[in-house]
Parts: sequence; C-alpha cells; structure tokens
Amino acid sequence: MPEPLQQLLDSLLYEGYALYPYTPGATKNATPTPFGIVYPPAYARALPSTFDHLELRCVLEAVPDAVLEAELRCLIATGARHQARAETLALPGAMVGALAGCAVEREVLLQTAEGLTLCVWLGLSARELQAGSGVKHPGVERPGVERRYQTLLRVENRTAVSSGLDRAAALRRSLLSSHPVMRVRGGHFISPLERPCGSTNTFPVLATARDDAVIGTTIVLPDHPQIAPESRGALFDSTEIEEALLLHVLALSDAEREEIGRQDPAVSAMVARAAASSPQDILALHGRVTLRDPRPRDAPRPLRDPLPGGQQPARDPYTTEPPQEPVGLHDPRAGEEAASVDGVVFRRGATVLIKPGREADLQARMLEGRSATIERILTDYDGKVHFGVTIDGDPGQDLMRDTGRYLYFFAPELELCGDGRR
Repeated sequence: MPEPLQQLLDSLLYEGYALYPYTPGATKNATPTPFGIVYPPAYARALPSTFDHLELRCVLEAVPDAVLEAELRCLIATGARHQARAETLALPGAMVGALAGCAVEREVLLQTAEGLTLCVWLGLSARELQAGSGVKHPGVERPGVERRYQTLLRVENRTAVSSGLDRAAALRRSLLSSHPVMRVRGGHFISPLERPCGSTNTFPVLATARDDAVIGTTIVLPDHPQIAPESRGALFDSTEIEEALLLHVLALSDAEREEIGRQDPAVSAMVARAAASSPQDILALHGRVTLRDPRPRDAPRPLRDPLPGGQQPARDPYTTEPPQEPVGLHDPRAGEEAASVDGVVFRRGATVLIKPGREADLQARMLEGRSATIERILTDYDGKVHFGVTIDGDPGQDLMRDTGRYLYFFAPELELCGDGRR
C-alpha cells in the first residue's frame, strides 16, 4: 500500500479514539464514542440507526484482467473504555472479469482481550454495467478496451450474541472505526461523489491521485483527502486544528501525564510524540502560504503580427501580453475632491471641528471639539458620504497620511471652519 494512503488510513482509524485531556477519568473518555460501527446482528436489529454490516459500492472502469484487491481496517475493543487494537482483514486479489462471475469470500474469527470471539465475513464482487469505448484516465497508460463495473465490498458482523445487550456490551463485540478499502491495478474508479451507488454505513471517496483506490470513511470527506506534510502525527482528533491540539497536550499537568502513562499505550505514545514537538514544529502548523505567478489555463499563444495600415488586432485573451489599464482611469480609492451634503460643501484639505452626537462611540466622543483636516472623501453605493480626517496637532498625523489610515465621520458630525459654507 502506498505510504500516503497508509498514513491517511492510520489517521482516520484513530479518529475520536480518545479526546482531550486524554485521561481515562475524563467524562468524555468514560464512555467510548467510536465511529463506523458494525454491531452484532441481535443488537443491530433492535434499532433503526444501527447496522450489522457495511457495503462499499463504487463504479470501476477497467480492462477485464485488471486485478481488484480489498481489505478492511478496523479497531477491536480491548478494554472497558476506549482501549482497542487495530486489525486488518484482507481479501486476495482477483481479476475484475472473474469477480463478475464468482465473488471472493472469507470468514475470519477474531479473539478479544476478554476472551470473546468475533465472527466477521467479507465478500468482494463485481457486476459489468456496460462496455467502454477505450476511455483513458489522465496520466495512466493501459492497453485494451476498458469496461465499466459496479464493485461491491460487503462486510458482515456475524457474531452470535444473546438479545438484551446494552450498548457497552455490544461495542465489545463490534467492529469499530471500520474503513473498507478497494484498490485496482489496471483501471481507475469513478468518484463516488459524482456517481453514488448506495453504499451502506460508510462514506466512499477517491483516495489516490491516480484514482486507483477508494476508501469508505466514517466521516464525510472530499475526494483525495491528504495529511498535511507539516503534521506531527495523529492526535485522535485529526479533523481539528493540529496546532491547537499540540498546545493543549503541552498544557497537561504532571498529574495528568502520569495518569495517561498508566493507561492505553497508544494514547501514551501520542502524548510523548506531541511533547517532543519543537517550537519550530508548532510554528510550521500555524499556516502555509504558497506564492506563484498566475498561469493561463491554456498554453500562451504568440502575439499576432500587426495588421496593415497600423490597425490593431482584436485582443486575444490567451496572448502573453499583459493587460493595460486605460489611460486616465480614475482610482476610486483616491476619493473625491469635494462633496455637498445638505447645502454644505466639504472639500479635501478643509479644516473642520469634530462634533459627534451622543449616539457615537466612545472613541469618537473623546475627539469632540478637536480640529481636523479632511484628507479623503468617499461616497458609498447608497450615496452616503464618508469623510476621512486626521487630527490637527496629533504627533501621528503625518503617519496617518503616509499609511492612508484615517478616522471617518459623517457630515452631521463635522463643522466647517472659516468660509467653507456656500
């Protein structure tokens, strides 16, 4: 399995496994709340929201001798709370054309730490939908004519239990965080988001850049989900902000760390890994900005030769010539030279007294009676005039002019000084 896909599955498998502050005595960790549960049949029949199976269905375009593989990644409960161990149940690869006539099946018995036996059945099949027309997937070279199949990976929990189990007992006999996976050699999957096929108890998405793998997730994700390269590893809350989670782990008390050290090794390893993060590691998680020059959608075409008589050719949107602004175009950020409000003409550079009303905010009222200079006049789409001013005698007046950061008032809040009235 490719390493990026393996990392993605490892991260998804432990989503919600333990929650901050990760101590066994925390209320949120007292009762397990796993995703992707496949219950035993006797328990699942009692509730409409529970399932004793899952089905991963998707559409595959492949040649008949393309090899399809499938497996299930899940957790098996090993303790009274969230403790669990990871299991991988695989089916042997088979040609898609053969699967259309005969499904591959397997039954597996799993032993839990409490001496319980779980019976799990897996089946992989395919059904041809229509003959293809040699459609090629971008970046993938495959000879032959592709056909379209609907593939099905079904997983059943066939564990026999007595009726009347409570949820805690049922979880100890269930498949937790169940993630089915299908991979193909010699074909590609069509996005389940574009061509849904009615999967049950799982949410399928494309998992690789070549679209040769599909995973059924326990939470809704987009196609091609990825682990950020800056990530320090799974924290059991992989859909949250990792920087914040790392800082939370670093804020744990010594008593909490000691309590965690006595419980599940998976949680202890996570805390130790988070505690080993350097300040540079945490800073790298704060965000990433990628700067690049804009690229046209199509390859740029050469500039056309000038037409006879000095005529200019029509502009081609794909030429390499950068667009030019029309000469004399007014910059709307510069504002207006003057504006008339209720018969009073305010001009840029005029001196005004600030007279905010009682409804104004505290910052504006603190400037009452101060002399100011109108630096910018802007009119919004509703026709309301905004006056940007600087405060006369303020040591930061020149800085405000240099940066263009002004204090804005409306006309009723300003009184013209001198003969500005007309």
